[in-house]
Amino acid sequence: MVNKVTWQRAGRVTEPGRYMFRFGWLTVSADDLAIWRQYPEAAFTLVYLPSEPDAPEEFHLGAFELPTSSAPSEH
Repeated sequence: MVNKVTWQRAGRVTEPGRYMFRFGWLTVSADDLAIWRQYPEAAFTLVYLPSEPDAPEEFHLGAFELPTSSAPSEH
């Protein structure tokens, strides 16, 4: 199961909307896109939305994390 998604994994979508991915439907908002434009490496948590039993799974983007940069080692 996928629990995080990056802009690259989401196909670098450029418009808000609902997109089909191999893990189900993903709704991307304008605010989500603004974060990805500012922080292209941000990884969002996928939030499951209940759907009909035979329907594809539905997700939206929740909290995001920024990758930690490598700090110089101290001696």
